[in-house]
Amino acid sequence: MHSVCDQQTLAIQRCQRGRPEAFEWIVNRYMKQAYSIALGLVGNRDDALELSQEAFYRALRNIDKLKSHSKFFPWFYQILKNLCFTHLRKRVSRSTGNLEETGYLPAEATGTAWFDPEAVAEANETKSKVWEAIGRLKEKHREVIILRHFQNMSYDEIAENLFCSKGTVMSRLYHARKKLKVMLDDQKGGRHI
Repeated sequence: MHSVCDQQTLAIQRCQRGRPEAFEWIVNRYMKQAYSIALGLVGNRDDALELSQEAFYRALRNIDKLKSHSKFFPWFYQILKNLCFTHLRKRVSRSTGNLEETGYLPAEATGTAWFDPEAVAEANETKSKVWEAIGRLKEKHREVIILRHFQNMSYDEIAENLFCSKGTVMSRLYHARKKLKVMLDDQKGGRHI
């Protein structure tokens, strides 16, 4: 039985030899993760689906550029991230968007609120404020928050995907969390949410 890494390498080699049907294995392997990351970055389900599909299309079109010793996902992530941030820049120039509708919220922010209608309302308000604050972060801070807290990637995995050091990831996360805390405290009049 081939390992996942072997299957991925084989699929990429087949694509690079002119057999694009082999790309289906890669899409099936990463489509949920790609959609989830795109959703976290752009905050809109339809846009996330479209952008993740476009990222796979571009990856297939440029598969020859992937070096044989390189891992697929960090390379693919750069395509996906660039599409998402370009989309956000265009959207912001047209109108102000938000990340409220995603339905995502780190588990520690929701607790057991779903048992109590008042708590549900408060949790929804909190979720809205959290996503609004995440949407106002700089791109480099937003992506580390999404990858760490919504994709549950380790510091090493984030560093690999961002092509930076683990120290850089830790620094960006520290600053991102600090900025989020300030924004959320300001929204609650200095009270923690």
